[in-house]
Amino acid sequence: MVSKDTKPFSASRAKHGARNDRASRRRRPLDETSLRDLALSYVARFATSGAKLEAYLARKIRERGVAGADDDDDGAQPRLDVRAIVERLIELGYVDDAAYAKAKSRDMIARGLGARRVDQALYAAGIEEGVRSDQAPSEAAARHAAILLAKKRRFGPFCQKDMDTKLREKQIAAMLRGGHDFAAARFIVSAENEEEIEQWLAEAQDEDSESEEFGRTGAGPW
Repeated sequence: MVSKDTKPFSASRAKHGARNDRASRRRRPLDETSLRDLALSYVARFATSGAKLEAYLARKIRERGVAGADDDDDGAQPRLDVRAIVERLIELGYVDDAAYAKAKSRDMIARGLGARRVDQALYAAGIEEGVRSDQAPSEAAARHAAILLAKKRRFGPFCQKDMDTKLREKQIAAMLRGGHDFAAARFIVSAENEEEIEQWLAEAQDEDSESEEFGRTGAGPW
């Protein structure tokens, strides 16, 4: 006589077995083809830099190992050329450090983070110094980001509380942690009203516009 529990048990075991099969496939040692497939899947899902992709692939090799690592008669360990895969994807345009840096910088500035935090994030992503310098926010963009943070956190004239020395110091410290320089943080926190801050931003925007015009014409005011 067949137990009533046989069918549910069998179904559960089959489901568990399917999960184990999928996990086994995920843990299967990597070869050149499967590593390349991992790289393509990663860049299709995430914006990334060459260094971040290289670190991801190296981590996957450490986790899953290399196919045939125990099969070589001479004891030599097979190697996968991670750097070659990354360079090929750079050649194809799937990975672009400059585009990644530009998008990352723009996103961080839009969230009210300062130039120092932007540079730190790009450095951590393996972006070269020249590219980081090219994507550094302009003075106007940096001031705009500082104002965004002040509005979001209700600092300076956006604060609803009575300001005292201790509160000003606390707000300045928070802006410094956000990547803004001390001069900008102190100006915003000490500003008497929002109009003063708007004028401060407008001055930087005018200066940036003049610099861009000079760069296009190559001529000075005389």
